[in-house]
Amino acid sequence: MTIDQEVAPPPVPTPARDVPKRAGQGSWWAGMPGLAFLVIMVLGPMILILIYSFLSRAKFGVGVKWTFDTSPYLDLFFRESLLGGRSFDPTYLEIILNSFWYSLITTIVCIVLSIPVAIWMATRPERIRTLLVFAVTIPFWTSLLIRTYAFIIILNDNGPINGTLQWMHLISSPIGMLYTPYATVIGLVYAFLPFMILPIYASAERFDFRLAEAAYDLGANRWTVMRRIVMPSIRPGLIAGTLLVFVPALGSFLAPELLGGGKTSMIANVIASQFGASRNWPLGAALSVLLLVITMLVLVGFAAVARRTAKQSGRVDWESML
Repeated sequence: MTIDQEVAPPPVPTPARDVPKRAGQGSWWAGMPGLAFLVIMVLGPMILILIYSFLSRAKFGVGVKWTFDTSPYLDLFFRESLLGGRSFDPTYLEIILNSFWYSLITTIVCIVLSIPVAIWMATRPERIRTLLVFAVTIPFWTSLLIRTYAFIIILNDNGPINGTLQWMHLISSPIGMLYTPYATVIGLVYAFLPFMILPIYASAERFDFRLAEAAYDLGANRWTVMRRIVMPSIRPGLIAGTLLVFVPALGSFLAPELLGGGKTSMIANVIASQFGASRNWPLGAALSVLLLVITMLVLVGFAAVARRTAKQSGRVDWESML
């Protein structure tokens, strides 16, 4: 290095700058209130129910004995005889299957009724579509208990249905509709029908109906267009609606209690009776845990179907809904 050669000054350190956070990359502290609420109000009761399910019934049915006992789970499937042995008892298994059956019927009926309504809503002008969505959500303005009591009046022997049929001389005596399994299904369908219409409508609204017109021009009939073009497009909404209807209907309480009149036994009504009249809290807790496990298995099944559907249709965002 020569004397005349300039020496470059040392680099000046630049102050550290905070790297801007991306959207959705907030602080953990911002989510702590919601996380604490979920732990206290959701996870806490679940843990308490799980603990109660492994306890024994106290004397005279008042409270529980704080001793570890697996008999509540054995009582779900086995009955203790007077001689001390146990024999298989399918009572609670039949109630669980009965709950699945009513939930499945409710889901199928809601699908059959919702697909035409949702597609018809999606084909209306935008201003009318807004009014139709508003009309679908009107039942949410009233308590489900009040709406269920209203169906007791409607389905009664002296209600408007039987009165109209007798006035038209179609029947000579009232039809017994109330306190039957049919009344239970009607109540369940009425309660959960909007939860099926809205997701299917959300999918149908984004469907380009020009594809259906092109299929008609190419010679396809209505059934082919519905099966090959429309149904694959609304499948994500159909899966989401099925999930929103089947799982709540599985644990429904008001419809079988008020409209079924106790003749329609579902698992939620049995749980309520165990915690109430029977005073058998461990057995009610075991039934609750069993219902929770069944619900989780159903959710896992729906998630698998949704993932497969998302991969086939290329709509990965619908997978996050489930």
